[in-house]
Amino acid sequence: MTPKRTYHTLETLTFDNRFVRELPGDPDMANTRRQVTGACYSRVTPTPTADSRLVAFSPAAARLMDLKDETCQSDFFARVFTGNYLLPGMDPFAMCYGGHQFGNWAGQLGDGRAINLGEIINQRDERWMLQLKGAGPTPYSRTADGLAVLRSSIREFLCSEAMFYLGIPTTRALSLTLTGEAVERDMFYDGHPKLEPGAVVCRLSPSFTRFGNFQILAARGENSLLQRLMDYTITTDFPHLGTPSQEVYEAWFREVCKRTMDMILHWMRVGFVHGVMNTDNMSIMGLTIDYGPYGWLEDYTPGWTPNTTDAAGRRYCFKNQPQIALWNLGQLGNAIFPVVKHLEPIQAAVDDALAYVQQGQNAMMAQKLGFQHFEPASDAAIIADLLEVLQQVETDYTLFFRGLSLLTAPEELSENKVPSFLETAFYAPDRITRAQVMRLNAWLALYQKRIAQDKGSPGDRRQRMNRVNPKYVLRNYLAQTAIDRAEKNDFSRVWELLDVMRKPYDEQPDREEFAEKRPEWARHRPGCSMLSCSS
Repeated sequence: MTPKRTYHTLETLTFDNRFVRELPGDPDMANTRRQVTGACYSRVTPTPTADSRLVAFSPAAARLMDLKDETCQSDFFARVFTGNYLLPGMDPFAMCYGGHQFGNWAGQLGDGRAINLGEIINQRDERWMLQLKGAGPTPYSRTADGLAVLRSSIREFLCSEAMFYLGIPTTRALSLTLTGEAVERDMFYDGHPKLEPGAVVCRLSPSFTRFGNFQILAARGENSLLQRLMDYTITTDFPHLGTPSQEVYEAWFREVCKRTMDMILHWMRVGFVHGVMNTDNMSIMGLTIDYGPYGWLEDYTPGWTPNTTDAAGRRYCFKNQPQIALWNLGQLGNAIFPVVKHLEPIQAAVDDALAYVQQGQNAMMAQKLGFQHFEPASDAAIIADLLEVLQQVETDYTLFFRGLSLLTAPEELSENKVPSFLETAFYAPDRITRAQVMRLNAWLALYQKRIAQDKGSPGDRRQRMNRVNPKYVLRNYLAQTAIDRAEKNDFSRVWELLDVMRKPYDEQPDREEFAEKRPEWARHRPGCSMLSCSS
């Protein structure tokens, strides 16, 4: 029998705050930009704002805190999660960490515009850290103001929840609020700043610890504190591994490698591109974190990146994400080496992660194609041929796989015509050449023979495919439509998208407009194609 849920008010939330209780903090309480040594965090209070107004909240995320919808709709809730009121038990702080940015060591970074309010324990004994993004400067803000604007906050809020419902490990988003103040931003760093509405997102995660938390301590030679942070992380976030020891350190790193690669495989499955896979944006728990210039593949272009800063090098483009994750894991391995003291288990874990993600990509693509199992003798060539076909003409990644599930076997394939079930996947079907149609249909004929070998019904295959190939993803142009309305004080599209993305694999007949490919007006519009880290 399921125990009856009891709900909390904000004042009765149970705060534990183990991170600040068990790890050393910065003794300097001044909120001034500085290098922080010998500490894992600095205590800092959110900056009060002129006002606080709720834009939206996630009912599902609220349940993680045992909160009712009515509580989240109150003015008091908006005050708390804009940073204008600290609840009893809150002990706000910003984390100290470093990281590699675009492959180069950047030194100390830290929570520059994120302030952790504290850790709650819900009635299921789950630990959730509450974090405000955009609530003011911290000692780690460097030359920035620690604030966030409405457009980037809408994107973070919606994507955090959309990713969860896609089945992808992610941090969550509780709420999105307005501050009542204007913030100056130069969206593309091109000398055209403007004032925009200020906003705050409250994020939830079991932990916000990053690869960079360990890297900064190793870089400074603070090995005693490094081991202390490792012990804390294992005990708190990986308790199933047991008491920290040499063997457990090695097992922990192996698990971090596996969780990270599982996350990447999910990204590749749905066509998600993170855009900024710096080591300071890598969660130690294998969660997607820090939604900046992200995007979903529209047409299948493996070298596409949504990040303007990465446009020249394309380090973080779609196809590179598995390799970059491995590189980042190597940097984490370097950081923990002073405690592990042996290179062999670290290198073995990274090598195993490479094999794991290679096998995982094959299995994932087999699932997307509806195969019951990956058959190396045939399927590697089928997958490689398909990816070449998808690049011949502008083909929508999401819609192609969703449409492919409608193929019935056997089905006649014309040399001169794209099959009707795939027409919507092409951006210009009338401009596809006869040679391209023949190449596509030749692949489809090969695919028909392969699915016949599984001896399942078309209906069973369709169900398998539709469980892993979403119909609805948070395309950048959809998020931009919500931003456009919100900047006119209409938040209805934010709520609508939040609801649509709760069921990304389902048919939602009254919401077909949200499953359409990118419209032509969005091809080059800012916010709909490329984005900056300020987006």
